[in-house]
Amino acid sequence: MKHKRRRNSSMRLTIWFWFITIVLLTFLLLWVCQVLFLQRFYDSMKTKDIMRVADKMIELYESGAEDYDEQYHDMAVRNDFCIEIRDRFGRSLYRQDIVGSCFIHGAYNACLELAQRAQNAPDGIYVTRETHPVTNTEQMIYVRVIGSLSMPEGYLFLNAPIAPVSATVSIIRRQLIIITIILILIGFMISSVVSDRLAKPIVRVTKDAEQLAHGRYDIQFDGHGYDEAERLAETLTYASHEINRVDAMQRDLIANASHDLRTPLTMLKAYAEMIRDLSGDNPVKRAEHLQVIIEETDRLTALVNDILDLSKLENGKMKLERTEFDMEQRLTEIVDRYRGLSTVSGYTFTLETDGPAEVCCDAGKIEQVICNLMNNAMNYTGEDKQIFVTMQHTAEGIRIAVRDTGAGMDQETLSRIFDKYYRSENYKREVRGTGLGLSIVKAILRMHDYAFGVDSTVGAGSTFWFVIHPEQN
Repeated sequence: MKHKRRRNSSMRLTIWFWFITIVLLTFLLLWVCQVLFLQRFYDSMKTKDIMRVADKMIELYESGAEDYDEQYHDMAVRNDFCIEIRDRFGRSLYRQDIVGSCFIHGAYNACLELAQRAQNAPDGIYVTRETHPVTNTEQMIYVRVIGSLSMPEGYLFLNAPIAPVSATVSIIRRQLIIITIILILIGFMISSVVSDRLAKPIVRVTKDAEQLAHGRYDIQFDGHGYDEAERLAETLTYASHEINRVDAMQRDLIANASHDLRTPLTMLKAYAEMIRDLSGDNPVKRAEHLQVIIEETDRLTALVNDILDLSKLENGKMKLERTEFDMEQRLTEIVDRYRGLSTVSGYTFTLETDGPAEVCCDAGKIEQVICNLMNNAMNYTGEDKQIFVTMQHTAEGIRIAVRDTGAGMDQETLSRIFDKYYRSENYKREVRGTGLGLSIVKAILRMHDYAFGVDSTVGAGSTFWFVIHPEQN
């Protein structure tokens, strides 16, 4: 059943949307702060400034500093407000008229009423904002009780004019309208360019990936633009090349397996027909024909077993059954079995060991590894058909190696020799097998967590080796 692909927003549109959203939120914040809350912010800051200066003035007054009047004058001029200090009887102790028309000096002097309001305040501080009846200007009045509320020593009066924020807001609003329109247009253009630049590499990689999905394994992914896209493109390019290589190897496997299967199947059918039609009554001929059928059946069984074993090893369905045994003795038995081929095919097997070696591993699978390495050596050894098997104790563990005298391998072949389905071309005789033997070796040794590898020089043969670690013995 084909599932319908869910349609999501494109990367280009998403980047553009969030960029524009950030721009609009920035202007919204500016409008809120500079237009809607400017008056409130101004009043709050003005009040804090007056209270800070008042604290300093009370500190100077209570300390009895001789030059406090000079400092008061500097504060009044610097902060643009009027000052009046009166004692508890209402007599003026200090005055500084900076504004000209205020609520604590002149005809509209309201000090007595303001002092009463401060006296009634919980903390002895009264702050208000009033419009002067003559100048029609808004002014902030600050009154504070000096001393305690029950026994006041006097009163501090401060009167500061408030700037007409409404006119400022109008100017700022006009400026913000112009700036907002210009910057939103610029934001649209920049966001379009940036989103297109960021999305282009991904779009290119996606198009190339669609071609890969349709079977074009030789595709070269293009992700230039920024580092992440380039790394993604390089990874996908490598993956496509690996898929291409594995696909070619699988085709080779099918071809090789088909050939290896077809030959014994053809011979099975041919010899079965010969027994039926010709040698059924001849015991000698019948025995020969049956032997051929048995040998070809064994070939088929070995081929199928290789494929099944590799599948189980790679899927993790095959478990290790570790036992303790003498590796020297087991290796001697294996080589002795192969020496039986010497009289038939001319191979010479030489075994060298440096003494008994107790190991703990899966004996059957390690024997399969050794047999696969020896079979591989038989396929690729030189014309002298010499094969050397060695076992020695090393600092890393028990090292087992199988060496042939063949043509050797170059670096490219060495890097791929343990891959599935891969088969070196450096041989002169018929090669049996499907190219899975060394892959099975790799899978088994990785299950045991043993180090393994191959050393080879072109023209000087190859040595396949693995090490049984002592900590696992």
